[in-house]
Amino acid sequence: MPVRRVAMGGADEATHPDSHRAAVAEFFSTLIFVYAAQGSVMACAKMTGSAPTNVGGLVAIALAHGLAFFVGVAVATNISGGHVNPAVTFGALVGGHVSLLRAVMYWIAQLLGSVVACLLLMFTTGKSHIPVLRVAHGVGAGNALVFEIVMTFGLVYTVYATAIDAKRGRLGVIAPLAIGLIVAANILASGAFEGASMNPARAFGPALVSWSWRYQWIHWVGPFLGAGLAGLIYEHFMTPIEPAHRPLTAEDY
Repeated sequence: MPVRRVAMGGADEATHPDSHRAAVAEFFSTLIFVYAAQGSVMACAKMTGSAPTNVGGLVAIALAHGLAFFVGVAVATNISGGHVNPAVTFGALVGGHVSLLRAVMYWIAQLLGSVVACLLLMFTTGKSHIPVLRVAHGVGAGNALVFEIVMTFGLVYTVYATAIDAKRGRLGVIAPLAIGLIVAANILASGAFEGASMNPARAFGPALVSWSWRYQWIHWVGPFLGAGLAGLIYEHFMTPIEPAHRPLTAEDY
């Protein structure tokens, strides 16, 4: 099975205005997403007086995450590809659809966008503490890690099928919606167990601002493993490699 080579990127790409615009687009899209997503958690907690543990709170949080991610992807698609997630960027990297240099630029922009979003939430809500993603009582670290691997696999597989695959056709029009829906569905499925991050930037901003790092590794290792697996499987098993040339038929000799 031929392996698609991962491009490293060079000085020209690092200094090209398109690369800078793409990184800025990732910064703002991640800021928009995390502000709405984290804000929904804080709003539900304020209305209930505690962490949102009922069905209504979970549905509201899942809907806010899905809609915000849909918007974040949609507004950046034409500029950066609309990753809005370091794990998505990693999935695209292992499939050869983004260079390592650009991936690093995206990761920095995404993490900064998450941090700025959380700082703005601290200011606008008057809160000195931003809640972080946690693992529910009775759920082990291993269970949470598998949750993150499986959910991020589904997310990045959806990204490949609807946004990256050159054969997607008209399906590409609804790519941001499909991606937002899988995020919301995954939160409904496992949000009550371990927070359903699927996105290291989503977990990093609150952790840094609140300086609470427990279980943070789960929200990095799990998403990167799931994303890398999805990228490799889709790229090598679902996307046929076009031959370098078409073999001549007998009539052509």
